[in-house]
Amino acid sequence: MSVGNERGIVGGIQIDLKRLHETWMELVYPRQRGADDTVLGRWTPDSQVGMALYRLWSVVGLPVIALVYPLVLFGAFLRFQTRRVDSTATRLGVVGVVLLSIVAWGLLIALAKFRLDLATGGITAIVAASGVATLSAALAVFTRRIDGRFVTVLLSYPFGVTAIFLPPVVAALFSPAVADTVIPLSDELARWLLFNVMDAIGAGDYLRANFEREGIAHAVIWLGISVPLGWVIGTLVTLADLVRPTE
Repeated sequence: MSVGNERGIVGGIQIDLKRLHETWMELVYPRQRGADDTVLGRWTPDSQVGMALYRLWSVVGLPVIALVYPLVLFGAFLRFQTRRVDSTATRLGVVGVVLLSIVAWGLLIALAKFRLDLATGGITAIVAASGVATLSAALAVFTRRIDGRFVTVLLSYPFGVTAIFLPPVVAALFSPAVADTVIPLSDELARWLLFNVMDAIGAGDYLRANFEREGIAHAVIWLGISVPLGWVIGTLVTLADLVRPTE
């Protein structure tokens, strides 16, 4: 690595941390973020007590920033990946995404039917998976075009993750061959979530008493995973946009 690149990386990290700390300060105090080069400058208290509290809040933010900054970097990585997909989807539009998905899954169905010699259940599984993937992808693109970061995080990211995660599980409901691979993994993950997450929030006993991990329940499980996972990804990308704007 060259010296110039090292300085560039260090300089970028310093800018990120400074902006993140200013954002933390602005949670309580006005005119903190990016105010150094403005006419009014950064706001500071005009009393000793106020300045002491100001400095205390600044110090309290240091460990918070240490915990949050790795998430910012991960969000920047996710942003790079999602923007590549988003730019392609934007150029295609909802109709283009639907048509592309139909063509791609149609070719896979044709290949499975005429070249892979799958049983009827296998073809049905691929058709069902293609429907879920196409619908989820179309909804992701459609909601992405609705203005507002909140709508994007609330709807677009979950639909996008669903388009990736849910089709294999839907296919497993129709094909024993697919189910032999997907269902054990799904069941293992469901057990981990049940005993480590749901029990922690007090919902484990209710779920064990009212739901069985069979059939369509696996699709519901993965839908329940893909939606909050989409929210997490969208939140991390939003955090990266806040700390490290692309413009």
